[in-house]
Amino acid sequence: MAMIHLNGRLTESAAARIDPADRGFLLADGLFETLRAYDGRPFALEAHLVRLSDGAAALDLPMPAMAELAAAVAETLQANGHREASIRITLTRGAGPRGLLPPREPRPTWMVTTSPFADSGPPAWTAKLVTIRRNEHSPLARLKSLAYLDNILALKEAAESGADEALMLNTAGRLACGSRSNLFVVLSGALVTPPPCEGALPGIARRQLLDLAGRAGIETREAPLSIEDIKLASEVFVSNSLIEVKPLADVDDSSFAPGPVAAKLAQLYAGLTRDR
Repeated sequence: MAMIHLNGRLTESAAARIDPADRGFLLADGLFETLRAYDGRPFALEAHLVRLSDGAAALDLPMPAMAELAAAVAETLQANGHREASIRITLTRGAGPRGLLPPREPRPTWMVTTSPFADSGPPAWTAKLVTIRRNEHSPLARLKSLAYLDNILALKEAAESGADEALMLNTAGRLACGSRSNLFVVLSGALVTPPPCEGALPGIARRQLLDLAGRAGIETREAPLSIEDIKLASEVFVSNSLIEVKPLADVDDSSFAPGPVAAKLAQLYAGLTRDR
């Protein structure tokens, strides 16, 4: 029986109960973080908890102490016996009265779940530019919000065409991100990724890859990207904390061979996960 951590207590998942008035369930009023455990140890947990804390502050949403959340992650991994695992931390504003305005004294719901890590699929993905737009003007674009329907619809559109990932444009028609990933392209030898102001989520793996690239002597830029930049790129890849570095073999009508920049960064990132 799978075990989860719910509001500070380990419990069997089948016995867990969320209040029917919980605003996370009713209004997507909450946040989440997803990360990996390698050999039973969460990777970059502190960075994920800092992002969760920053998001909670932006939403004026109380959250448990980071030390309590970190302990809950460790306990849940141990209770389930998971070594190679995906971890999800979910935080909602908790139950509230009907209506949009939050309760004056919210009592948040928080949950930690773990599951065996499933392989992220083929060595390279295919991607499709989809019609669903990323609203770079929304404050939610920079938060790991529970409101994920745009991403769901984007990935559904891509999957229906046989692609593994959806690439989303922002409202200005520039590249923002994948439905579940950050986007990188290599242009004239430089590694370029859209900045958060373009609608890109400030991903944890994204930040680590930019730092690794800089230390490896690879020129990096955070800059707006057009659809034309995809056609001019020598490499295109995406990243997140579960898939790490995933090259794109095809984006619509453009094809890409495996490239040295993605290979180097994948190697360096793998080293980070081991050398702790």
